[in-house]
Amino acid sequence: MYAIVEMAGQQFKVAKDQKVYVHRLQTEEGKKVTFDKVLLLDDGSNVTIGAPAIEGAAVEAKVVKHLKGDKVIVFKKKRRKGYRKKNGHRQYLTEIVVEGIVAKGAKKAAPAKAKAEKQPTAKKETAKAEAPKAKATPKKEAKPKVAEDLGKKTVAELKEMAKAKEISGYSSMKKAELIEALSK
Repeated sequence: MYAIVEMAGQQFKVAKDQKVYVHRLQTEEGKKVTFDKVLLLDDGSNVTIGAPAIEGAAVEAKVVKHLKGDKVIVFKKKRRKGYRKKNGHRQYLTEIVVEGIVAKGAKKAAPAKAKAEKQPTAKKETAKAEAPKAKATPKKEAKPKVAEDLGKKTVAELKEMAKAKEISGYSSMKKAELIEALSK
């Protein structure tokens, strides 16, 4: 059995009796900690996925010790300028041991067959909903005919029409922009 759980801002795949190094926790050494933001549970036969977390599921762990991670060297240099900076950094970590994974109230993921059976009914409903929309589309086809008629005219004629309709900025518009403005 394993779980994917969010601990100290990071996600970890954990199992029972596993050691994990996480960002420093504000808990004393030897104390127990419970992480309730479990994103996924797998018990061998069933996989439970949270949306985003599984309600009632938790991971119980014990804080073993607080320590520092390995040193990371940060070296900055600009060639031919005499600029060199060398810095080091050691991340504060907490070592924890997972004592157990509690799956109370976990909802099982629906089998793939059940999802496949539900999809065809949804498609039928959407097909029924789309049928009335198909009747409305011929009304929308009238506008492109107007644009085609406008497309046959010269730019000077289109600018005169725009001036008559008091469309601002018509003199700097291109032919396509003029047609679009006049067809509205």
